[in-house]
Amino acid sequence: NPMPPWPSSLRARLTLWYSVLLALPLIGFAVACYLVFAQTLNRRTDRFIGDALTAFSSELTAERRTALSAVEAMRSTIDEVRFRDLTIAILDSIGAPVVATPPLSPAVANRTGASRTIARPLVVDGRQFSLTGTYSLADIEEMLARIRAMFLVAIPVLVGCAGIGGYLLARTSLAPVASMSAQAARITASSLDQRLPVGGGDELAGLARVVNDLLDRLEGSFAQQRRFVADASHELRTPAAILRTETDVTLSREHRPEGEYRASVLVMRDAARRLTRIVEELFLLARSDAGHLVAHREPLYLEDVVHEVVRAVHAVAEQRGVRLEVGQLVEAPARGDADLLGRLLLNLLDNAIKYSPEGGTVAVAMARHEGHCEITVADQGPGIPAAAREQIFERFFRVDTARSRSESSATSGAGLGLAIARRIAEMHAGRLELAESRAGQTMFRLTLPVSVEAG
Repeated sequence: NPMPPWPSSLRARLTLWYSVLLALPLIGFAVACYLVFAQTLNRRTDRFIGDALTAFSSELTAERRTALSAVEAMRSTIDEVRFRDLTIAILDSIGAPVVATPPLSPAVANRTGASRTIARPLVVDGRQFSLTGTYSLADIEEMLARIRAMFLVAIPVLVGCAGIGGYLLARTSLAPVASMSAQAARITASSLDQRLPVGGGDELAGLARVVNDLLDRLEGSFAQQRRFVADASHELRTPAAILRTETDVTLSREHRPEGEYRASVLVMRDAARRLTRIVEELFLLARSDAGHLVAHREPLYLEDVVHEVVRAVHAVAEQRGVRLEVGQLVEAPARGDADLLGRLLLNLLDNAIKYSPEGGTVAVAMARHEGHCEITVADQGPGIPAAAREQIFERFFRVDTARSRSESSATSGAGLGLAIARRIAEMHAGRLELAESRAGQTMFRLTLPVSVEAG
């Protein structure tokens, strides 16, 4: 595993970055101030030396008018013109000193250290000399040293205070995150009703709301999954129990009439068929949920699919005493999976036949509009209660109290038909909805996109 970034704590990393981002500008500001201050002091020193040498030259010119010789005028000027910590010397053309101020005392000389010297040409009685001024930088160096010491103490103190403040601020700011983490760690599949605390600023509150919304969806999904498993177990248990019971009864006696054997086999056959249908529809829904159910889109005509499904359920309708009424089938070219679309319509027609009263009519109609085709299936059953209309497309949901249930159907009767039908419609970019439901009239409407031509 890769090593975690150092430091691993978010609070420590925020504090470190905060301290570094504060320290770098402070250090840059201190260096810039120090350089500007040192440059300013050096310019002032040069100006002072220059002004002192100018004053010395003026005084030497005045002394030369009264002195007997140039050297005597120089000595007189050296004795009279003095500046603190400034040594003035006059050198001849070969650099040998002619006159100079008295040397500094040992105490002053020991602390002088570095110095700054400026030389100017000097002409006396036609002779070329060099006038030099040397100024001790001891005071300047001492001042710069104090500034350096001040910065060396102040910057770490400021950065340290900022780091402590940043750590406390980060800990306070991230306290809601720690609370959210602790709460999230306590949430399990059996306690999905718990939610994260919402607080700590807009950003953290927004994050908490997003996570809570996710938990809402997970709780709904888990609840739906539990209901699905419970309902599936219940639906599978019934035909399995019928098979086991019939088998036990049939085998309980060695010799039975052929009619009894045939009756038992027929019961077991019906139970096996029901069991098979339920398993197939569960498998179909599972593949759909996993994204493995893919519609094989091919050119087709929707009116042909409607015609084939009506023919397939004609015998079931006659057995139930229900009349099938098919309106005019309009030409509706489309692209889709004929088998899945047939399964969709078969589920709708099977429901309509199953819930129609004996002697009732199931009406199938088609209408083509611009860009899409509508297929309606209507029955004359007792209708669906208003409170249950939003749930009829859920898996294993049946309104048994309102619409009587019959076992003689083309589908399983386990409450999966409408769920599968809506999923197939969505796979074909269409929609399936309950258009109308009242006593004596229940209509489902299927809307599918059509193409210019089927191919």
